[in-house]
Amino acid sequence: MPSATRRRWIPALLTLLMAGGAAAAADAPARRAAAHPDLSGFWRLSDKIPADKQLMQRLPPNTAVLADTGAAEFPRGEYGGLKLKPAAVSAATKWDPRDDMSLTNACKPPSIVYAMQGPFPLEIYQGTELIIIKLEYFDILRIVFMDGRTPDDTTPDSKTGFSVGHWEGDTLVVDTTHLEPATITNNGLSHSNEVHVIERFRLGADGNELHATQEFEDPLMLENRGARFIGWKKKSGDHVYPYECDPTFALEYQSQLKGGKQ
Repeated sequence: MPSATRRRWIPALLTLLMAGGAAAAADAPARRAAAHPDLSGFWRLSDKIPADKQLMQRLPPNTAVLADTGAAEFPRGEYGGLKLKPAAVSAATKWDPRDDMSLTNACKPPSIVYAMQGPFPLEIYQGTELIIIKLEYFDILRIVFMDGRTPDDTTPDSKTGFSVGHWEGDTLVVDTTHLEPATITNNGLSHSNEVHVIERFRLGADGNELHATQEFEDPLMLENRGARFIGWKKKSGDHVYPYECDPTFALEYQSQLKGGKQ
């Protein structure tokens, strides 16, 4: 190749390679997103979905699997196999459901430990740096950080906590800390702000089911680890609605109690 031609050709090639490299870098997030299952969409809780064997096998030993997902509730004194420490026993013994159904407390949201398994639907918006989980229940909005950030000494406790996510194959793993004390089971058992939650989410075989396990441990309240299996079915074209909690519904509940109705 003549030297003059080569001098003209080399800069053009370098420009082409640089442009290709920039385009590849710009497309990298999209390729990474495409490499993982897309959990985005509207999901409605279903108690008809059998427990996902792959997820259940990943639960560690000494884990009590609670059977209160959805509308089901344990009676007083039943905690689904969880072994309570003295502080938890004392609080559960003193618990009075009428306190929860007061004007002050009726619209206080639970933490994600109780809210995720509730009978209300949710939406997921999946990105590369963040995954947003929007619950209809109490209008709870969760942010799962996928960009490697972690909590620090300034991170406050909240009902949604601080959630860090990563992918293990086809499974989204979400690790949550910094949760405010709140309900575990709706019969007086609550967790402390030392609770640690690990969730695993994966799609069912046809992509129209979302399966999850929720593990939690609390060194202040529990002797063993608890877990739930939760399943949702996808419904295209739908979305969550505002919860709009009105605390005055507690007055009707109190009126029923005074009338001898439980």
